Parts: sequence; structure tokens; C-alpha cells
Amino acid sequence: MISKAKAKFIKSLQLKKYRKEEQCFVVEGAKGVAELMSSDLEVLWLAGTEAFLRQHHPLVSRQKAEVVAAGEKELTELGTFATNNAALAIVRMRPHVAPNLKSEFVLVLDDIRDPGNLGTIIRTADWYGIKHIIASEETADCYNPKVISATMGSFCRVHVYYTALTDYLYGTDRPLYGASLTGETIYDVNFGKEGFIVIGNEAQGISAAVHSMIQKHITIPRIGAAESLNASIATAIILDNVFRSQK
Repeated sequence: MISKAKAKFIKSLQLKKYRKEEQCFVVEGAKGVAELMSSDLEVLWLAGTEAFLRQHHPLVSRQKAEVVAAGEKELTELGTFATNNAALAIVRMRPHVAPNLKSEFVLVLDDIRDPGNLGTIIRTADWYGIKHIIASEETADCYNPKVISATMGSFCRVHVYYTALTDYLYGTDRPLYGASLTGETIYDVNFGKEGFIVIGNEAQGISAAVHSMIQKHITIPRIGAAESLNASIATAIILDNVFRSQK
């Protein structure tokens, strides 16, 4: 049984204001919660159906958090999913510190507003082994329930750091590649072994300030008549060619 106070707290975390104040966020569903329990993130509270808790007993038993049994109706009413027949957890956010980058490729997101796009980009980054994303302060909140859901558990492995992009990128000695409608075709670019790959806003592209810092503008050749590509789809195509070029 979940108390009214706990239910109210969980509901409040659907809003960015309260997530920021409490430094907590919510993870829903079997996939997300199972991935969460295997990660280095701190679970503060966990509710699950008896079937879920029994199925994942080894992982559940390792948690230091309070664990309570709950019915499907309770879990669904608490979260944002249309149905939740598995679990829901309250999780502590990671400390907001700049990543210690090694020789690697890093995604830079310039004002990606759509939570679904951000979640899919995080999931795609995880697929290609990208560990870090640098995001503008205007980019959607990576702890938004829609983002967490769209990552399908990849939020556990990909770290998102929010900052003023021009300040962060100023003076970097890493190559800066910018996704654009014009530029060198990604099929011909030698990406080397490291760099920042900048993806711009869904409608406006890369902002003028960041655009002026780009060292190489890259483009996905258009064959048909579509005006543009979805930001998450473009990210996937670019990353595929980045790592294809390594071979």
C-alpha cells in the first residue's frame, strides 16, 4: 500500500520545478526499473507488483531503498504510463558536474526541445557507445518522464550535462562537427578518433553563436524531396557513419 504522502510526492516529480528542488526523478515500467537496479544510480524508493518483485528478487534484494508491494492500478495512477503492471521507482539525480572526457566522440545538443527526440537520441547514443552528451540549457530536461521512457533504460549509461554551449566549447582542441543542410557529405568525412558532434534544434538548426564555432559542417545527402530529417533520425545516421569511418 502506498501512502497518500508518498503518492503526492511522486506526482510532484512530474514537474521539472520539483524534480530540481528534490534532486529526484521517477522511473516507470519493467524495462526501466530493471535497468535502473543494475546501474550505479541510487534508488530511494521502489514499488512493484508481487510478480515483478519476485521475478527480479536478486536485484531487488540488493537495493538499500524501501521496497513496497503495489497493485497495477496503484502504479498506473501514480505515473504517466497508460498502464504499468510492473514497477515504479524514485531515484536520486546524478551530481551535475562536467564530464571528464577521454579520447571519444561526444554529442552536443543545441536546443533539442522535444522530450521524445531527446529520449531517442540518448538511446541511440547508448547503442553506439556514446557515454556523454553536452546539452544547451534550453534542451529538454533529461529527467522528464517522457524522456526517461523513450530511452528504454539508456538513461542509466549516458550522462547528460547541461551548460552554456559557447562557454563550454570555446577553445576546445577537439574537432567540432555540425549537422547542417549544407556541408561535406558524411560519407566522405574522415572523423578521426574523437570530436564533438553538434545536433541543432528541430526547426531552427544550430544556433548562430554555436554555428560560428563549427569547424566542419556535415550533411546527410538528400535523395528525395523531404525538407528535413527528424533530429533523432539524423543523429542515428550521423553516428552510424562516424563509427563506420573508423573501419
